Amino acid sequence: MDASLGITKSLTGIEGFDDLTLGGLPTGRPTLVCGSAGCGKTLFATTFLVHGARDYDEPGVFVTFEERPVDIAANVASLGFDIEGLIESDKIAMEHIEIDPAEVAEIGDFDLEGLFLRLELAIDAIGAKRVVLDTIESLFSAFTNQAVLRAEIRRLFDWLKDKGMTTVITAERGDGTLTRQGLEEYVSDCVILLDHRAHNQISTRRMRIVKYRGTAHGTNEYPFLIDRDGFSVLPVSSLGLDHQVSEERIASGVEDLDAMIEGGGFFRGSSILVSGVAGSGKSSLAASFVAAAAARGERAIYFSFEEAQGQIVRNMRSIGLGLSQFIENGQIRFVSARPTFYSLEMHLAIMLREVNRFDPHVVVLDPISAFLESGDHLEVQSMLLRMVDFLKSRGISAVFTHLMHNQDGAVATDIGLSSLMDGWILMLNREINGEFNRELYLLKARGTAHSNQVREFVMNADGIQLLPPYLGETGALTGSARRYEEAKARRAEVERRTEVERKRKQIEARRRRALAQIEALQADLEADAAEIAAVTQAEADYRRQAEADAAEMELSRRGDGR
Repeated sequence: MDASLGITKSLTGIEGFDDLTLGGLPTGRPTLVCGSAGCGKTLFATTFLVHGARDYDEPGVFVTFEERPVDIAANVASLGFDIEGLIESDKIAMEHIEIDPAEVAEIGDFDLEGLFLRLELAIDAIGAKRVVLDTIESLFSAFTNQAVLRAEIRRLFDWLKDKGMTTVITAERGDGTLTRQGLEEYVSDCVILLDHRAHNQISTRRMRIVKYRGTAHGTNEYPFLIDRDGFSVLPVSSLGLDHQVSEERIASGVEDLDAMIEGGGFFRGSSILVSGVAGSGKSSLAASFVAAAAARGERAIYFSFEEAQGQIVRNMRSIGLGLSQFIENGQIRFVSARPTFYSLEMHLAIMLREVNRFDPHVVVLDPISAFLESGDHLEVQSMLLRMVDFLKSRGISAVFTHLMHNQDGAVATDIGLSSLMDGWILMLNREINGEFNRELYLLKARGTAHSNQVREFVMNADGIQLLPPYLGETGALTGSARRYEEAKARRAEVERRTEVERKRKQIEARRRRALAQIEALQADLEADAAEIAAVTQAEADYRRQAEADAAEMELSRRGDGR
């Protein structure tokens, strides 16, 4: 019940459609589902009826004017719909009414009283709440008088309303009108147009809600899928800029790359573009993001548009990434499909459905450039923009790889997605001295400081490493040129150290000789000092003796006789 608008709605159980219509189809009112042959009208109606009987406790009556009930049951059995079981449990009643215009012409006038009677009996028998009429053209093919035809159409719709039946009526599309009679769309409360078109040999199914009285609803065209999972619609056009923002950082699986970003790694929920020429390592880097997510206990989806799952798993083993264990335990899921297998809208719908069901933390699209052959640039950009917005709205980290066909100074992507991305990693192959070497540039990382250095990108059995930058005389060096310069620098360092050691020893020898000379001179000085002391002492002794002798002689001259 939509309390704000006063409209009661009945859920169809069709994935995406109930969200698009804010609750399903109008309860107790007729809904017209029209389109060309093969667009999915009967399947839409059957899905609506089965879900009502099985999931919402609303039994239903299916009236078919063309196909036999047994054929309809067989057609939808592959989708998991057990109509026969629902019939046996009185949840669904099926009526097959054949109308032969030739027989009607023989008996004259024709009206719908017989139909009303059979419908009423079937409705009362199971307490039906839902009705399907498939298809209405067969019913009205017996009418030749247009005035009577219009009156009977109105009477049918009014009768269904009076019964309070939530009804789906299928109709073939007319020439310039939604239906062949051109009146049903005006008396229906809800009109849904299904379209099955082909462009460049690629088919697309699209839905548009032409009319829905009394309530708001999506008005754009929306792609829908019919596959083993049934009928599903994804309202992808309504995505906008209502994104989740996180401060959490996630690891890329390459420690050297995370170290180039201040804080260590990209923000969770970021959209990261990895662009480069063939063989530069784009897929390997993308697989590292997936493996890192699984190692953290998270889930990841890898959408591959060029390689099969087995080939990717085998190739990644060569760089130390074991993805098989994570695939087996359900943490990693691969979805592989050629870009030309579906239309752009269908690819988008499939990817969004897979993300909705698997609820991953990391998503990889490898490569997005493969879609350039499936549509013009504006269509591809629009499709990928909606994918980016969808993933951001869910807080999912995304890695988009893009194949560049040349690297002659042009770093812009072919489809102009770089401005939409939070991070941009550019990977190149440089030919130097007859060999190719990989280089990695971190061109962009929104909201965080990051290194602007060119790093050599090396892959081996131990994983991916980014070698520290080495600057030579002519710029950054990689590969054998780098190794040659490093070896040359090592030799020069050895020579320098040898020369330093030789000079040290020479200086040490000179020092020892100088010290020896100093010791000898010190000994001479000490000897001279001793000699001077001895001479001085001898001189003092001499003077004392001379004075004593002089005194004695003086006494002798006096003649005192003493």
